[in-house]
Amino acid sequence: MALNNVFKNSLVLTRVLRTNFIQNNGRIFSVGQPALSKKEVTITFVKANGQRIQTKGKVGDSILDVVVNNSIDLDGFGACEGTLTCSTCHLIFNQADFDALPSKACDEELDMLDLAYDLCETSRLGCQIILTEKLDGLEVKVPATLNDARS
Repeated sequence: MALNNVFKNSLVLTRVLRTNFIQNNGRIFSVGQPALSKKEVTITFVKANGQRIQTKGKVGDSILDVVVNNSIDLDGFGACEGTLTCSTCHLIFNQADFDALPSKACDEELDMLDLAYDLCETSRLGCQIILTEKLDGLEVKVPATLNDARS
């Protein structure tokens, strides 16, 4: 039954993405709900080589949306486009930020995280983290290697 619901939700998301793709002349700007004229928050991605990438995202966007909307160069990040079928948007949070996240990981996210490299207690998938004003100034570590669970 749960798998059937996941399949139905996946079909709905596919239709929405296809509609957005067509309406935007072949460009998808967000994999989530539109966040027009919403407050922006700052987020910093820290790559394994120490490079820091500071950008802004809108409240209500996922961290995956931030990467896509700002064309952040994180090779392979978000390969499944937020459908929770890979672990390529794996991020590592500091403990305080992890504790402040607006929601806890669901079972499906935990299953995908089990397949991620460099997993730790404060790991989450960026596609599942929705930005709030409370997360302004968020800093996340991007693991050196990605594992696409779909492979």
